[in-house]
Formats: sequence, C-alpha cells, structure tokens
Amino acid sequence: MVIITAGMIGVGKTTLTGLIAEHFGTQAFYEPVGDNPVLPLYYSDPKQYGFLLQIYFLNRRFDMIKQALADDNNVLDRSIYEDALFTSENHKDGNITDSEMAVYTQLLDNMMAELQKLPKKAPDLLVYAETDFETILYRIKKRGRDYEQFDDNDALRQYYFRMWSAYRDWFEAYDASPKIKIDLQTFDLEQDKNQKIILQQIDHALEKIH
Repeated sequence: MVIITAGMIGVGKTTLTGLIAEHFGTQAFYEPVGDNPVLPLYYSDPKQYGFLLQIYFLNRRFDMIKQALADDNNVLDRSIYEDALFTSENHKDGNITDSEMAVYTQLLDNMMAELQKLPKKAPDLLVYAETDFETILYRIKKRGRDYEQFDDNDALRQYYFRMWSAYRDWFEAYDASPKIKIDLQTFDLEQDKNQKIILQQIDHALEKIH
C-alpha cells in the first residue's frame, strides 16, 4: 500500500511519516527540504524565486510519487497532490505571474495524466495532520531553521496563517484517495502513548478501506 502524509510546516509531519514507515516496515520518502538549494533563496526573495521553487518541488514530488506507486509499499512526506496549494498561494501573493501559473498548471496536468498510466494510479490513504495555529508557530520556532523564523517578519507570519487556513479547505476538497484527519495537538508525537493512539487510528482507517 501507499500512504501519503500532508499538513502545514511545523505540524509534525516528518515525524509522523517516519513513525508510519516504521510501523509498517516500509520505506519513507521525505520532502526535499534540507537538500533544497532554492528554499533559502525563496524565503529571502519570494517574488524572484517563487516560480523556481514550485518547479523544483513539483519535479521532485513527481519522481517520488511515481516511485512510490510503482513499488506499492511506501509512505510519502507530502506529495504532488498538495503541490498546487503552495503554487496557488504564491500566485495570489504575486510571487508567481499569471504566465508562470499557466505554465505550472499545464505541467502539473501532464504529470497527473502520466500517473493514470501506472498500474496503481493513486495512494491508498491520505493522512492529514492538523494543530491550531499557535502550535504551528511554536514548533517552527522550536526546530530553528533560520529562514523560517518570523519574529521580525510579519509578512512571513501572515503567510503561515494563510497557508494554515488554506490547508483546511484543501483537505475538504481532496478526493484522490480515502483520507483521515489526525490531531497532532492533542496527540503530540513526542509521547509514546500518543504515537500508539495515532497508529491505531491509521490502522482502523486502512481496515475500513481494505
């Protein structure tokens, strides 16, 4: 089976992905962040690097979902299915032009059409992680990536809030596979007992599917 995780940065998605992969004894595919040369550039100048960042992510996520669906036994930390959410928000913010958005949309449509040619065409389950906004901000501060910090950058804080809000609408509209929402505020994964609760929720969701 293929499971994809989704959610706002800072929500605990990477920890969740590793936990699920260990639980099922499968491989985890992580979002390209640490080795992403464009991401720090984007945070320093979103209008110059917005389109480049989205094309970089789209290309990497396309490779990841193709491999995951072909192997049929993986967990993905974020996926191509939520890529357009970020591009759309960058477009609304003026970081991506109308022409760039049109190019991106056509490229994404072509990639999604290619996925339909695979024997397995979609994930088995989307696991969407959510917390309140203040918890997101706390966890972004805690992990300490310099370019993500917002104390002296109100525009970045507002961007985080827009993304947090947009994710809720995205989850409601998502229909590429069965889905489940998990509460990583109530069930903080730093506690072993909460890890067991979340994994039980995922197991129950898969039992219903299969």
